[in-house]
Amino acid sequence: MPTEPAIEVAELSKEYRVHRRAPGTRATLRSIFRRQYETVQAVSGLSFRVAAGERIGFLGPNGAGKTTTLKVLAGLLHPTSGSVRVVGHEPRRRERAFLERITLVMGQKQQLLWDLPPADTFALNRAVYDVPQARFDETMAELTELLALESIMYKPTRQLSLGERMRCELATALLHRPQVLFLDEPTIGLDVTMQATMREFIRSYNERHGATVLLTSHYMADVAALCPRVIVIGQGRLLHDGALDALVRRLAPEKLVDLKLLRPVDAADLARFGTVVEHGDARVVLRVAQAELRDAVAGVLAALPVADLTVTDPPLEDVMQRLFSSAP
Repeated sequence: MPTEPAIEVAELSKEYRVHRRAPGTRATLRSIFRRQYETVQAVSGLSFRVAAGERIGFLGPNGAGKTTTLKVLAGLLHPTSGSVRVVGHEPRRRERAFLERITLVMGQKQQLLWDLPPADTFALNRAVYDVPQARFDETMAELTELLALESIMYKPTRQLSLGERMRCELATALLHRPQVLFLDEPTIGLDVTMQATMREFIRSYNERHGATVLLTSHYMADVAALCPRVIVIGQGRLLHDGALDALVRRLAPEKLVDLKLLRPVDAADLARFGTVVEHGDARVVLRVAQAELRDAVAGVLAALPVADLTVTDPPLEDVMQRLFSSAP
């Protein structure tokens, strides 16, 4: 018997009625008596399903409707039309049983109490979610180990760095052991080392607890490391839903051949092996069609003074840009 999906979205649409007026005092006074509105379509006919335990990248350019969709899934916004179900609940009803099973982490929002240490916020959330003390202690010990919180959880929040605060934000959001994680830019503003730490933690939590993860991020390293499947939207509409590697193969059916050379080579000697992307004295990058890769590599090794050779996929950022630019 098939299990119910953790997230099910069918023909979701969300519209906003926005007040518009021209600048200036006269327009301001006129708008008091006669306001002009326009309708903004944030999400339009969006449908997808997510199975329990999946890690999904939810991608799109700024203004695509990602955060709006996450807020609808978390019950903070009501859809204009369509249906949404998360772990068997209708999010807009905000039932206690639903709220106990989800969490929403937004990289630019804070729930920690600014003048108090994170430990006090942890205790407050334990009371809010009515988490039994024994389970709270067990979860707190696990999160303290995974996120290295022991040295920071008793300092006032205002004394913590951004990376330290984000680790504590994640712990606060996960104390009730939610089954579904909506993560909106959880690594924004963090340095490379802290981004890697957060990614490893998200993966570990997903694997330990079978939690479903829906992640938005402009850092493609987050997506590549965590999300085998991606859902891509643009202007509120679905552009792609499927395996990340399949998307890369469809939009960028070529490889990058990165060469380190023992001596400089003239650009004219490189064109026969592929498109020259980068050309320097000691380094050359070629773009080569997948079908021609084997012959191109063999030819390069035979004809050029190669010290090292690496074959990679095009950057995921380039793939996303191609998808967004081809969207209607």
